[in-house]
Amino acid sequence: MIESTAHPLIRRMRAVAADRRLRRAERLMLLEGVRLVADGLASGLAFEAIVYDEATLEATAAGRALYRLLLRDPCALPASPRAVGHAADTVQPQGVVGLARWPAPPPGTAGVTLVLDELQDPGNAGTLLRSAEAAGAVQVLATRGSVDLYAPKVVRAAMGAHARLALAQDLTWSDIVDRLLGVPLLVADALAATPYYAVSWLAAPALIIGNEARGISAAARRHATGTVMIPMLGGESLNAAVAGSVMLFEAARQRAVSAGAGSERTP
Repeated sequence: MIESTAHPLIRRMRAVAADRRLRRAERLMLLEGVRLVADGLASGLAFEAIVYDEATLEATAAGRALYRLLLRDPCALPASPRAVGHAADTVQPQGVVGLARWPAPPPGTAGVTLVLDELQDPGNAGTLLRSAEAAGAVQVLATRGSVDLYAPKVVRAAMGAHARLALAQDLTWSDIVDRLLGVPLLVADALAATPYYAVSWLAAPALIIGNEARGISAAARRHATGTVMIPMLGGESLNAAVAGSVMLFEAARQRAVSAGAGSERTP
């Protein structure tokens, strides 16, 4: 059992949580809590190590189920509550912390791409990843100046989306344009004239969500092929995560309607 907070594995986990350059160089991310670790195992993430406190896991049904899995996993090591807590980025890690490799991108399919243009809030980024995965987006691209998509706060907010989404970050706009050659680029802009539901999302465009304070960058505007907005009755604007999620699910709705219409025409 790992007892000391000075154990090399505990120190490594703390280093990965704190150091973006280390995460990027070794392609690692920290997963905390029963749900994230269990989901990562179910999704086939490659874990370098998992540390857990048996007593904490045994306190809940979900924790007990995970504990049974960890007993058979050679990379899972029991640890003291203090050691587990020291490895974590949160105050209450629910008795388990895992260190996992970034997953390989899933096979490409047709669908909407989400582009984060200098988005900086970890909660917004994680929520958008979660919504993108739930709405069937195929990939998320983040420009330089955006929050690290593998930062612990982003991973927690995304609730498992990292295992099922293709992600790329630290991209220039030249990189993005090259990746999305021929793809319509739609900017979410509160001052736009076109409502988000008035455009066709069936052409699998890219949706660009800008910085929380400054909005869309000049570079993004230069490359955009259109702008869309969300009509609102109240005076307050939606935050980036909510606005992006609304548009992503409109794209999912249009695909579902189109697929249903197509199946009805099939003899």
